[in-house]
Amino acid sequence: MNDTVEIRELKLEDYKQLIETMEAAYTNWAGGMWTYANIDTLIQKFPEGQLVVCFNDKIVGCALSIIVNYDDFGDRHTYKDITGDYTFSTHNKEGDVLYGIEIFIHPDYRGRRLGRRLYDVRKELCEKMNLKAVVFGGRIPNYYKHVTEMKPREYIAKVKNKEIYDPVLTFQLSNDFHVKKVLTNYMPGDSQSREFATLLQWDNVYYEDIEALESKRITRNVRLGLIQWEMRYYTTLEQLFKQAEYFIDSVSGYKADFAMFPEFFNAPMMALLDSKNEADAMRQLSEYTVQIRDQFSEWAIKYNVNIITGSMPFVEDGRLQNVGFLCHRSGKIDYYEKIHITPDEEKYWGLKGGDMIQSYDTDAGKIGILICYDVEFPELARLLSEDRIQILFVPYLTDTHNAYMRVRHCAAARAIENECFVAITGSVGNLPQVEAMDLHYSQAVVFTPCDFAFPFNGIKSEATANTEMILISDVDLSLLENLHFHGSVKNLLDKRNDLYSTKFNMKSQTPPSE
Repeated sequence: MNDTVEIRELKLEDYKQLIETMEAAYTNWAGGMWTYANIDTLIQKFPEGQLVVCFNDKIVGCALSIIVNYDDFGDRHTYKDITGDYTFSTHNKEGDVLYGIEIFIHPDYRGRRLGRRLYDVRKELCEKMNLKAVVFGGRIPNYYKHVTEMKPREYIAKVKNKEIYDPVLTFQLSNDFHVKKVLTNYMPGDSQSREFATLLQWDNVYYEDIEALESKRITRNVRLGLIQWEMRYYTTLEQLFKQAEYFIDSVSGYKADFAMFPEFFNAPMMALLDSKNEADAMRQLSEYTVQIRDQFSEWAIKYNVNIITGSMPFVEDGRLQNVGFLCHRSGKIDYYEKIHITPDEEKYWGLKGGDMIQSYDTDAGKIGILICYDVEFPELARLLSEDRIQILFVPYLTDTHNAYMRVRHCAAARAIENECFVAITGSVGNLPQVEAMDLHYSQAVVFTPCDFAFPFNGIKSEATANTEMILISDVDLSLLENLHFHGSVKNLLDKRNDLYSTKFNMKSQTPPSE
């Protein structure tokens, strides 16, 4: 069973689980627990600001917040001031700052980046509500160990420089918060922090005065991590996993929303198989697919990134197909198939084409996925555009430069035709031990439509050709809506549906069986 992660609004019926988790998180805290009345008041006043993170449907963390008019308090305030002595009368829906009054994660579930997810949702809420910043007072629970050696200011500097580890401040700094000042007597009874606290702030760079919003848009950036994978010899599946996890960890370190692997990235494993011929080797390779899928799903949760697994062989009902998986960071798994099979894929491996295509809703926009050769058929991308996809991902495997250029040019055309971003990546290097896998050529690229808001050549970014690397690129989804209605040309709106149409006899999505 795959683990699932969900962040949702806190409900009153969650109170018992909430307190159990808080008691586990604050074993050394004598400040008391949130009362039922406290939680009831917060939910009534500001339900969107009260969040819980659930792991396999169990509440394992919480983040509480209110909106305040920050000028009413300024930088010199206490926790009692900002909460109105726990009445939350200070909450002001017309305020300008999202103030965090609580966040914690059950100790048994730390190390899974769940706290980061809560902070990310807070930041998204701040942007959505057009608030200036997220602000809160942060404890420094390890300060008591150094109180005789240094003042809080020096302690904070050493934590910033990683000379001292503080479980709270170190985590907050890693999530892009900066220290504005040191607060004194912030929370009486916090003996570990010696009643000091750091006033931390994350600035909403998209904040604009209400008057300016009528004429200006708020951007919505999505970060892509395209893995240009080198084909190398592995002696075990664990070695392949080690290399794959390295890339996922690296992409996660840059806080990417998506990580994409190439088509048949696991092909080096065929060198280990005792097979009669290429077709037999590909069928044996398919026996690893479910195990790889499940491992990637675990990493999607652990590293907080949506993973597009490229593609792998899979046998179902005797048919050998080229399939892939979208492993959401929530724990959900979606499935996609390669529709069009190249002559060599059929000749050497006996692959059969799939009959399913669909768009996917993710926490970072609506996407489509076409495997390699499929992008050379414009009808498929056009069908996805009718679902208003914003990003089309294309994992590919090409051996020669001219084969790569077919994929590249068609992908660039799909971006223009369908008013979307198109991201492509493949593999590099040679596999002398694997038949029909001798050569590989790749240059990962992110393509854009061609209009004034985009690069003139329709290329947002591209990797170095034939070199193992990660291409990190941000795309602004809000540009697409403006292009759709106000572009120099309007490819989707101007399509002559009265003369022609694209039709697909869709198969319902049925993920492959175990």
